[in-house]
Amino acid sequence: MLVLSLVLVPIVVGLALLVVRNENPTMSRTIGALVALYTLVAAVASHGSEWSYRWLSRPFEASFHFGDTAISYWLVLLLAICTLCAILATNVPRQRAFIAQMLLLEGAMLGLFLARDLLLFALFWDLMLLPVFFTLLGWGEHVATAWRYFIYNFAGGLCLLLATAAFGMLFGSTDVIGRSDVHLVGAWVPWIFWGFAIAFLVKTPVWPLHTWMPLTYSDTPSPMVAVVSAVQSKGGLYGLIAIGMAFMPDYLKAYAGIFVVLGVISLLYGAFVAVTQNDAKRVVAYSSLSHLGLIVIALASFNATALQGAVIYIVAHGLFSAALFLILGFVESREETRSLVRLGGLGAANPRLAGALCIAALAALGLPGLAGFVGELVILTGIFQAGFTIPAILALIPIVLASAYMLRLFQGIMNGPEVPDLPVRRDLGWLEGLALAPLVLALVVLGVNPHALTTFDASAYNAVASTLQGGTR
Repeated sequence: MLVLSLVLVPIVVGLALLVVRNENPTMSRTIGALVALYTLVAAVASHGSEWSYRWLSRPFEASFHFGDTAISYWLVLLLAICTLCAILATNVPRQRAFIAQMLLLEGAMLGLFLARDLLLFALFWDLMLLPVFFTLLGWGEHVATAWRYFIYNFAGGLCLLLATAAFGMLFGSTDVIGRSDVHLVGAWVPWIFWGFAIAFLVKTPVWPLHTWMPLTYSDTPSPMVAVVSAVQSKGGLYGLIAIGMAFMPDYLKAYAGIFVVLGVISLLYGAFVAVTQNDAKRVVAYSSLSHLGLIVIALASFNATALQGAVIYIVAHGLFSAALFLILGFVESREETRSLVRLGGLGAANPRLAGALCIAALAALGLPGLAGFVGELVILTGIFQAGFTIPAILALIPIVLASAYMLRLFQGIMNGPEVPDLPVRRDLGWLEGLALAPLVLALVVLGVNPHALTTFDASAYNAVASTLQGGTR
């Protein structure tokens, strides 16, 4: 039952906060932080446990089946940490309702990563769209951005739902995540594969399905976009591993060239556009497109080393992207702008803020000793081992460009002359520092000692292990 409570507690408390009328922001943030802390503790305590209840028997078997796996465990921990940090950093109008949406988002994403049934996975896939959609409408008042986000991701979710239904009809059950006896045959399998693949590529996202992402990341309040960028985008990558690679490896291999091309284009396009941006949040948004493109290449290479690097980089990207968006939120709240043309000289009066931004930016550009470097290095090694020489060489270009746009981001905000007409600056408060500390510390610890992530049990992914060793299904 503990694993079930991981999903239910944030959702129930989030709904309760929507109903109550107490607008005390401190109370709302305290409740939200306690729930997020509970999910972190419960995620560790419930590791390896499962809960299941039969849902459907016809036209195929489906269950309310929850439990983590070797890789989803790290995503659950990443989500719990990022949500806790984001809630601690929250300081927005109508804070009660915003914290409620944050908890609903966390609960829906926990349901996604803990679902062991494909139909349950598909339902949570769509449910996690709603908090972001309503937040864009209610807080940023960006109607066009909200609908672009919803239409793109709902269309992907519809493909996922249709593919899941076809999967269930063909195999007889959708209670399959984590099983090793799943074997699909028939003329419909390629269509099922692409139904899943489109949904995953939209969510990640990759070029040219990415156009919802820059607007969403720049228009959503920073605490929520920190969680969306850090964790929600990983739903697509997790799906490629746990569903595409596990159940339809032959088709993923057959179409690997398409995934590699899309990954390379995303990698290059995101990096080149990030260099040109003056909006600080847009810089991080396009850098995310580039970083996630590298992970897509790693997964398409079907190499065990590259998969290990992908897992490391998924976690590392989540940590430094969450830290970057929270820091940029702090900067925007102080200076009332996030334009690199208007900012400058904050470092002198804000040494703690400058230090946090420096570590997050250096992790994003792949400095040795921080988590981002380890992930990039292992991925590139795996890609070379798999014989993807040209993609590996092309991947070096965005890695160099990352130094350019991240250093430009840091220098444009923290260095240079102070802008006299900006509001009075103040350094990080204790609560803001508390929100950033776990993310910054994790980047350093995983950079120095990534052992836990590099030795995950690939056999827990059933078909994944045999697939990476060259087996077929």
